[in-house]
Amino acid sequence: MELTLTDLAPGDPEFDTGVGPLIRALRPGLDEDGFLRFATAAHRQGLVFTAAHDATGRCLGVASHRVLATSRGRLLFVDDLVTDPSARSAGVGARLLDELRARGRRAGCVRMELDTGTVNHGAQRFYHAQRMNIVALHFAQELGTGLDVP
Repeated sequence: MELTLTDLAPGDPEFDTGVGPLIRALRPGLDEDGFLRFATAAHRQGLVFTAAHDATGRCLGVASHRVLATSRGRLLFVDDLVTDPSARSAGVGARLLDELRARGRRAGCVRMELDTGTVNHGAQRFYHAQRMNIVALHFAQELGTGLDVP
């Protein structure tokens, strides 16, 4: 499948109609307004949204990513990677990851990292097939107002 990869930003017409619905499908807790608030703030912090379009211009996948300076070295961190369910197993996610690897190398990154849910076995199989390794566990704790934390 031939794909065109394009970086889109909040305010681009295709951002609302292509990127937004796919990210919101991955993150169902975000409504349209919440997504736009998140995307605008995150974009100002360096988050890049790379969309994969087919020959008809339909958005089939999105990767959001950023370069981070960490104590482990310079990383390309993938915040979200999502493919339209109708296009899964057609090479969209693999094409996006290939592009991200190349961008990471050009940016001087030593590694590409991402998180996935512990119950998202399909994504885990995909990342293993992409020769990615499980190198850490990601722990989290809800803070709420901060008053309920011991």
